[in-house]
Amino acid sequence: MMITPEEIKETLAKVLPASLIETQDLTGGGDHWQVIIVSPAFEGRGLLEQQRMVNDALKEAMNSERIHALTMKLYTPAQWEKLGS
Repeated sequence: MMITPEEIKETLAKVLPASLIETQDLTGGGDHWQVIIVSPAFEGRGLLEQQRMVNDALKEAMNSERIHALTMKLYTPAQWEKLGS
């Protein structure tokens, strides 16, 4: 069963206070995703720890292979603002 963008957003939102969560299906097959997340929870944490937070939140979908591949772009609100996005 494929995972929906809404399901990914809802799952992440439960764990991460986020001002932005965007999803993109990279292949059209519903199992290769890119997420862009802007969250104050990333403040003061290294990239590996940020990625771990996201992986932990999506662990069930990844273990069941509903998500086969995940690309992450993770930002604090300050980093996002600097990008001018």
